[in-house]
Amino acid sequence: MSRPRHHALDLEGANRHGQQLYFADTERRLQLLNPPSSRRRSEPAPQPLPLLVPAGHRQLALFPPEGRNLRRGQDRGFPDADAPEVAAALKAAVDDYAQHHGLAYYTALGLDRGLRVLLSIQDTPGTRFLASDVLLLRELLLPVKPLLRLLTQIDMLDDDRIPNIIPWSRERTAGLPQPMASELATWFELKMSGSTTAPRVKARPHRWIQRMMTSALPALRMWAAQDKDSLTSITRADVIAVLPDTGTPRVDMLQGLRHILRPLKSQRIIFTDPTARIFCGSPTTTIPLPVEIDDLRRVLYGQEVPRAALAALAIFHALTNGQLRSLKTTDLRDGRLFLPNRTVLLADPVRTRLSAYLGYRNQRWPRTANSHLFLSQTTGCGVGPVSSVWITNVLGIPTSRLREDRLLHEAEATGGDPRRICDLFGLSVGAALRYTGTIEQPGLTEYNLRNAGPHPRR
Repeated sequence: MSRPRHHALDLEGANRHGQQLYFADTERRLQLLNPPSSRRRSEPAPQPLPLLVPAGHRQLALFPPEGRNLRRGQDRGFPDADAPEVAAALKAAVDDYAQHHGLAYYTALGLDRGLRVLLSIQDTPGTRFLASDVLLLRELLLPVKPLLRLLTQIDMLDDDRIPNIIPWSRERTAGLPQPMASELATWFELKMSGSTTAPRVKARPHRWIQRMMTSALPALRMWAAQDKDSLTSITRADVIAVLPDTGTPRVDMLQGLRHILRPLKSQRIIFTDPTARIFCGSPTTTIPLPVEIDDLRRVLYGQEVPRAALAALAIFHALTNGQLRSLKTTDLRDGRLFLPNRTVLLADPVRTRLSAYLGYRNQRWPRTANSHLFLSQTTGCGVGPVSSVWITNVLGIPTSRLREDRLLHEAEATGGDPRRICDLFGLSVGAALRYTGTIEQPGLTEYNLRNAGPHPRR
């Protein structure tokens, strides 16, 4: 029996049907132990972000500054922006972005400070920020890349940056005759932006355009030295005369010329395609070579945790650079690695190094929203994968070299069985024969005798 509050004890009622034990003042003691001020309050429902609509006009400056010195503004103080609504909306966008991407406190503080600096130097408050102005924040050591991603996400970025490939192409074609340079510039614009009208042209990546131009420029310079001002005067004999005899140089040059001259013919800028029906041959075949044992041990037993984890996956399971970049934390389950085309049972040394790396990852980026397994200082604040250059720099050796060494080791262990290599590593039969064909090669035999010590994989 418990006594209600503000009521006296009813002894007769308690003894009417026998003795009854009770606890007095129970309700009052519970209230003292759990006062209303200490009770958990329900979190308020998330409020929608303030509407941020870019201004439809832009006030042009009468005397635009040639270059802003933000360090001087930092010393003397930036003026307050005359747009409190825009500042409040940007502040709310920074808080939401930091919460969803797991940014650290100082990174979110840097984003907020960078937006306040951009508002203070903006001629028209409320318009989209210029990417060239955002890049100036590097002088103040503010996070530029996360700020560019944030402004792109909220549609407040006006990207006025010039791609690096444009000055690169102008520099490479500076010595060509004017008609030939004009025709090459037409092809360049066509491949950069594409064309939706017939004949349709697909826009190509910048790296592809650079590769085609680099392969074709030696032939274009030779024709320019022979007083050929335009591509319209190039004949089949001219193409055959500048091509190398055989091998990869011949294939690359002819491929570059074809990808330039064929679209120009379809656009009716030149009359014929002089590269038609010219046999290019086959690329020069390369022989895969093993890696020195000391180099394998250096990357596998290093003190750097990310380096050891990357090296273990490449040395034991022959993962490519692209596979390492695209790995997610959810791909590691029950001691196995689940790839799109195969499932890999991880070796014990790989599990040990991956476990150490996961502990390092959780300690370094405890609040990150990036689901990729390997993170860098840049991708830890975003959601994208690391770059291939980052993986090569961390390893100190190309991933392809470690992969080739693993495939050669498996080909030697299985006696040159291509089916085993195809099943283990997901290679095609033709790719597997490239490694099984090295068995009993003199160079490989000498290497095995020279490195007869214990192998890291054994």
